[in-house]
Amino acid sequence: MTAAEDSRLPELETAPKSPPMLETVTLVSLGVAVLSLFLFAWIAENVSHDRTASFDHSVRMGIHEYASPGLTKAMIAISLVGGDGLTIAAILAVMVFLYFHWRRAMLWLVVTILGALVLDLTLKYAFHRARPTPFFAALPRTYSFPSGHALFSFCFYGVLAGLLAGRTRSRVARILIWTLAAILVAAIGLSRIYLGVHYPSDVIAGYLTATLWVSTLLALDRVRTGRRKASRGVSQRP
Repeated sequence: MTAAEDSRLPELETAPKSPPMLETVTLVSLGVAVLSLFLFAWIAENVSHDRTASFDHSVRMGIHEYASPGLTKAMIAISLVGGDGLTIAAILAVMVFLYFHWRRAMLWLVVTILGALVLDLTLKYAFHRARPTPFFAALPRTYSFPSGHALFSFCFYGVLAGLLAGRTRSRVARILIWTLAAILVAAIGLSRIYLGVHYPSDVIAGYLTATLWVSTLLALDRVRTGRRKASRGVSQRP
């Protein structure tokens, strides 16, 4: 890659950061990861003892009251964005990152998705929770807990938003990117409840699993960055 291309398409997320900022980001990420782990464990325990039945039923029925043919079509489309559409979007994103030589961004995306896949399969088979009776869609063949759509949409669209925002100098554009990603991720989770293929607790658990995974990755990345900066500082001493 030429110097001109490097200046035109910089890896803004790798710009130098002060040690205090790195430490703050690392501590916050670890705190969020630990909190997500405790909340997931609490929900998982309640699910295992069937203590979320009343909550799940109330939320499912409450959302189902707003059902309409037009809304059902919209929710099916949104759900696809979190399924097959997400797979296509991930492939396109990796291709775009390779084209622009954003190798670090590509690595972040690939590791995030692969980790989410391992977590989804492991947790589904660990809990073996049966699916609820669907309202408007065919019954998926996989287990219900946690929601894979919630997990993958949070990991992919959330991390993608972070990678794009990190390469955008406009504050308005960054706010827009994060807002659109948040709305999309929330809508995908809601669509799974609306269609009746997941319990609300499944969706919440999916979001918590994704938060735990992404926060852990972020903390590890900042620790690695800090150590690399420290080693460079030592090597440059006279």
